[in-house]
Amino acid sequence: MPQEVLPFKYVGGNPALDLVNTVDWTREGLKDERLDDYERLTRWAEGADVLSPELAAKLRRKAAQNPDEASTAYRATLRAREVLRRLFLELANGSVSAGSLADFNRILASAIRHLRVAPHGSARHLQLGWEDQERRLDSVLWPVVWSGAALIASEEASRIRVCGSEDCGWMYVDRSRNGFRRWCQMESCGTREKTRRRRQSAEAGSRS
Repeated sequence: MPQEVLPFKYVGGNPALDLVNTVDWTREGLKDERLDDYERLTRWAEGADVLSPELAAKLRRKAAQNPDEASTAYRATLRAREVLRRLFLELANGSVSAGSLADFNRILASAIRHLRVAPHGSARHLQLGWEDQERRLDSVLWPVVWSGAALIASEEASRIRVCGSEDCGWMYVDRSRNGFRRWCQMESCGTREKTRRRRQSAEAGSRS
């Protein structure tokens, strides 16, 4: 029986957070991996709006012709995901280590080497863009890391949260009006956690 393909969810409010949320960070380790290979990575990137469908398709064709390069880019993305997770978790807890910043700055430096200002439409209109994006399979990661840097350097860095449900570990920017958002998704983690607490309360009541 084929393994179920889990859907991507974009609930973090930032592509870097949504990359972290492509796997469940449980007490027993990583579970429910959604990025199984490079092809799935490009599909995720399309949904996160960091790759256009046209560019994603080009990268998939190039990956099919260069499987070793695709595997290297895929593994680099998983390592970057761990770096982002650690840094965001420290930010959510209110204290960032020098080691986590150094690790992040290494992947950021690798990405921004390819960042350029170029004409857009005419020489008087300029925009940021990525050089060699169609030729480099690791280019999927560049705009993700850039968006993460913009987030941690913004006022919203203090609004990064970790889902309150046990064995989830997903993250998000809390943009709720009162700042009291507790779940990555109310319809899943919020409901499940409230059900668990009611059950625990009922069991405690039956023992008393």
